[in-house]
Amino acid sequence: MKSVTNHRRRANRTVKNVCAGVLTVSDTRKKCDDISGQVIMEKLASQGVQVIRYTLVKDEISDIRSALQAMLAEKGIDIIIITGGTGVAPRDITPEAVYPYIEKPLDGFGEVFRALSFEEIGPASILSRAFAGVTKTGVVIFALPGSPEGVTLALERIILPELKHIVSLLRA
Repeated sequence: MKSVTNHRRRANRTVKNVCAGVLTVSDTRKKCDDISGQVIMEKLASQGVQVIRYTLVKDEISDIRSALQAMLAEKGIDIIIITGGTGVAPRDITPEAVYPYIEKPLDGFGEVFRALSFEEIGPASILSRAFAGVTKTGVVIFALPGSPEGVTLALERIILPELKHIVSLLRA
């Protein structure tokens, strides 16, 4: 425990200029009513994280992959947060679109997210396929549900408290 605390403190002192990409996957949303995307950008900004690319695409594998490739090609992006398409409905294909880019899965993220979700929504939490992982280029990707509540839970309870620690490890 002490080791993690020390790593986190060091990261909070030394990691500067964290940059993000935000990708919303939805057949029904437009940028003007993308509440989850807005929540992500506001919460990142409140922690000093600069969002340098925001994209909204339809639930199509090719669209998701094109947007993801553009973000991965962007210089300086440390983290990509995706919202939408992580459920079990036929159009929910974010995991299938993104998995090929993941070199190191962070299985604990999905496990912890579903455990925390269970506290709020009960057994419906098993319907989430939220996941995270690191690309071979050292960018961490988090794929979250499309609901503002799910996005808020993931950011406040898991992602933001560990973000600089993760970035410090990936920049090492």
